[in-house]
Parts: sequence; C-alpha cells; structure tokens
Amino acid sequence: MWIKICGMTTAAAVAAALEAHVEAIGFVFARSVRELVPESAAALARPARGRARCVAVTRHPTQAAVDEIVRVLAPDLLQSDAEDLARLRLPASLETLPVVRDTGVLPLPLPGRMLFEGPTSGGDAPVAHRAAGLARRTQLVLAGGLNARNVAAAIAQVQPFGVDVSSGVEERPGVKSPAAIMSFVEAVRGAHVAVPAARGV
Repeated sequence: MWIKICGMTTAAAVAAALEAHVEAIGFVFARSVRELVPESAAALARPARGRARCVAVTRHPTQAAVDEIVRVLAPDLLQSDAEDLARLRLPASLETLPVVRDTGVLPLPLPGRMLFEGPTSGGDAPVAHRAAGLARRTQLVLAGGLNARNVAAAIAQVQPFGVDVSSGVEERPGVKSPAAIMSFVEAVRGAHVAVPAARGV
C-alpha cells in the first residue's frame, strides 16, 4: 500500500514519516494553514531525499508559482487538479498526481493514476462504491477524512493503490502528531487488501 502523509510543516513530522517508511510526503503550496513557501519546503524535504517521494501539492497555481516550486524544491511529483495539470507547462521529468474530486465529473481519458477525494480538499471521504469502481480502472490514491480509526475499513471497501492523509494525523490544525503518523501507518499496513496493486507512483 502506497502511503502519503500530506501537509508537512515541521521537521518532527518529516522524521516520523520517514521512520514509518511511508512512500511519499507532501508539501502544500495552496491556501491553507499548511501552506509553505518553496524555501521552507526544500529545507524540510532535505532528509527525505532518496527515502520518500517529495510531492508539491497545489491547486489552481499560476505558471510562475509552479516554475518557482520546481526550481527551489525540485519535487518528485506535482499534485494538482487534473484541469490544472492539463494547462501547465511542466518539465518532462516531473511526474504528476492528478486530483479528481467526487463531484460526478471524471476526466477523460481517466488518468493512469490519480488521487480521489471528496468534493472539497480535506473533507469527507468520497463515496465508497464510486471509489471502489474507479480503483478497478486506475491506480487510485484514496484521500479525504482518513485517520487511524477508519483507514482499514476504507481500504477493505475500496481496495485502493494507496492512501493519503493530512488532518487525520494532526494534533492541531497544521501541526502533525508523530504518534498519530505512526498509528496511521500501522493501521494501513495491517489492513486487508484483496488484490495487491502494482507499485509505481
């Protein structure tokens, strides 16, 4: 199971995620209590290089903002709404993680991998049966409303490629709890997955 801990703002959170051997950590460059400037994200990302994928998380960014993020942070992936990624000029070497929201409208063709969440970022989880249907068609990273208490049930229902969490592992808005990160990862690793998904993000 591919695990991403998003919204990193402290060195302690990054250290906990790396200790838990997650596959990716996210840095937010959109309006949020977790919003960072590229220089701060680059400093936090330094220990993760070669140990976890560093993801730049944006929403409706300008081309100039993305260019600055790429120059300063040099992320492994850029995460943004599918519509954003379609209009941006990106380096050929930069992988993307399109965000698709549970609003009834899907991009066509369906991305080979995507993050699927509720209508609003960080809100309720998407409808399970719809997410499960998509998980059979693409590498689906499930997000929205997940925490250590409900993630195993969500995985059993949806059978996703991966999961993404942010507020569900926080001690207060914008500040991750290292203990909550460890608990979440343990819950994910212990969850039942009927058919192992191919890794690759």
